[in-house]
Amino acid sequence: MEGQRFENNVGMSKELIQKACCLSIEAQKSTGKPYLSEKSHGLSAIIFGFAGSWSKDDWFSRKPFRDMKVNLEFSPSLRSIGNDEVATVNEAFYSRFQETKAKSSLEVEVYKAVSEKRQIVFAGHSSGGAIAILAAIWFLEKYIRSNATTIPPNCVTFGSPLVGDRIFQHGLRRENWAPHFLHFVLRYDIVPRIMLCPVSSIEQELQPILDLFKPKSSSFEQEFSGISSIASTFFTTVVRNASSVASHDAFNLMEYTNLLLKTVTSSIEISPYRPFGTYIFCTGNGKLVVLRNPDAILQLLFYGAQPSSEADGARVIYKSFKEHLIYEDEVKKSLNTQDVVYLDHLDDLATTDAVLNDLDLSTGARLCLQAAGEMEKKKLQNQEMTNSLKVTIEKGLKKVQDYQTECEARNVGYYDAFKLHKYESDFYAHVSGFELGDAWDPIIEMLKKYELPDEFEGKKEWIELGTRYRQLVEPLSIANYYRHLKGHDTGPYLIKGRPKLYRYTQRWREHAERMPAGSSSESCFLAEVEELRTETFDDVKGRILTLEKQVLNWVRDGELRNDIFLDESTFVKWWKMLPPQHRAASCISEYMGS
Repeated sequence: MEGQRFENNVGMSKELIQKACCLSIEAQKSTGKPYLSEKSHGLSAIIFGFAGSWSKDDWFSRKPFRDMKVNLEFSPSLRSIGNDEVATVNEAFYSRFQETKAKSSLEVEVYKAVSEKRQIVFAGHSSGGAIAILAAIWFLEKYIRSNATTIPPNCVTFGSPLVGDRIFQHGLRRENWAPHFLHFVLRYDIVPRIMLCPVSSIEQELQPILDLFKPKSSSFEQEFSGISSIASTFFTTVVRNASSVASHDAFNLMEYTNLLLKTVTSSIEISPYRPFGTYIFCTGNGKLVVLRNPDAILQLLFYGAQPSSEADGARVIYKSFKEHLIYEDEVKKSLNTQDVVYLDHLDDLATTDAVLNDLDLSTGARLCLQAAGEMEKKKLQNQEMTNSLKVTIEKGLKKVQDYQTECEARNVGYYDAFKLHKYESDFYAHVSGFELGDAWDPIIEMLKKYELPDEFEGKKEWIELGTRYRQLVEPLSIANYYRHLKGHDTGPYLIKGRPKLYRYTQRWREHAERMPAGSSSESCFLAEVEELRTETFDDVKGRILTLEKQVLNWVRDGELRNDIFLDESTFVKWWKMLPPQHRAASCISEYMGS
């Protein structure tokens, strides 16, 4: 019964996890092979186990954290739409994955597995886990976004370092891809914490530590005793930096008001790396703790590595390095336990306290974990609040649509009617536009501050609602802008006057539908027309040709209404002033005067 519940909760069977772990460890021992693959016929799966590296240059060398902006051609999903920011990723891991893909038969093997409709599992131990993560993201972008019928992959790592930042995490959660990633962490293993530390503080010790993890014939005890002083310094430095990162995030979770503590934390170089996906902490006492809340995972990464007493410190330091080498045995042992705690609801005090007591964690850990749970709960409450705003938005859009219909009954487009502002209905349309903006503003602000669940940014109904709002209401904003001559006083609408709300909802749609950036600008094409009206034809001929092609496509796709072609519309009156030879050859000439 527990085995089935475990599989349903984490998305993988225990048998497949165990096979993935064995292959990952085997890949570490193989020489010169970037990965090993193995078909599991009984499970109709194929596992790709990636090898890690024990060279510090393959972890990080450029200071402070060797992170780089994600190449959006590799993964357009790893970005924040609201803040228009691209995620950062560890450059060394990214380069190693690209090299693996370019110099091996990985793509061919993956394509064959997809054709055979096999379940694909990407796996790795240590930095091999980081490569497995990037391989899974590559697969999700290449196969899943373009074809929803493809079987989604699984990615399972064992003692993997962190790979990307908070935006990296946000993008994967928005796409609902985070559940495909499963990370096993032994309680004291130092490696999953390394990326919380700037390279400058550990660069002297890093290579000797990585050498400690190389597969060898000699005993670990002998190797460890030879560098025990280095290991102690390394452990202390990593944990100290992990403390800074955990404290920094905890202050934000608790909305801390102690300015002195905030100032001290903000003055420390904070690592950008953050966890994502499902984490399974092997506690060492026969219990598995399953967590999905990334803020809570970060806190447990720090607090879980703390010795319970000063006298226990040397033992914990030893275990923090030893554990990284025993995943195969520990995972196998852990998967046989019936004692699994799913910390999905961290505000459940009884469950949380019981787990914290078993892990012998401090009161501070309890507060931080519960704060992470409360933040997740607050995000869900904010999402509930958007439901009432959705009703307000729908009603407001209905009013603007009614105004649009009324204007067409008078044989005038609603853009031009609003710009002339002769009727009482024009005033009420103006009011409706303001009310709609007021309803959208708190939603956009919450998205920008990450105060809504990450998945909200991927909700189809909200993307469609945002597109309807932009297509209906932005023409009124443009008409109002040029009605008050702001184009002359302030500058072009598209450069100086366009509200961020329209920019965001446009990016929102373009990302969801994988459209080229800027291609969904149909709602503001009249702003371009208003600016072209002030220019001579020869100076802007290229822009006019581009605009005409866009208008043709938008009309054919139903993105623009035919009221733009009414004889007295701003668009038609401007177009008819263009040179006759241009109009005769124009791709939209058939629509003019129709």
